Amino acid sequence: MEQPVQPTPEEKDIRDARTWAALAHLSGLITLFIGPLIIWAIYKDRYPFVNDQAKEAMNFQISMMIYYIASSILAILLIGVIGWIVLPILDFIFVIVAAVNASNGTTYRYPITIRLIQ
Repeated sequence: MEQPVQPTPEEKDIRDARTWAALAHLSGLITLFIGPLIIWAIYKDRYPFVNDQAKEAMNFQISMMIYYIASSILAILLIGVIGWIVLPILDFIFVIVAAVNASNGTTYRYPITIRLIQ
């Protein structure tokens, strides 16, 4: 019976960074920018990939909040109602795509994002 091959410390670090980066993206679905902010604060110095992707997730979720507020204001004119329908769908799709890319180790840039955090 063969023993399972143990990953090297470098391989484990790469897997951990990818996992935390994916979780930074996914946590935004539930916590808006708070989840990515917590992950970024904890892992920004340890994993450059997590630093980059958590900031990207924060920027996207902050942008989505701005778009939701604008849609709410425009709902007075009934235009914003479209935003209430489209924004959650876009949020979900973009976050899933970002999480899959992060878990594969690929840097992802969200479209329609205001990059406030550099």
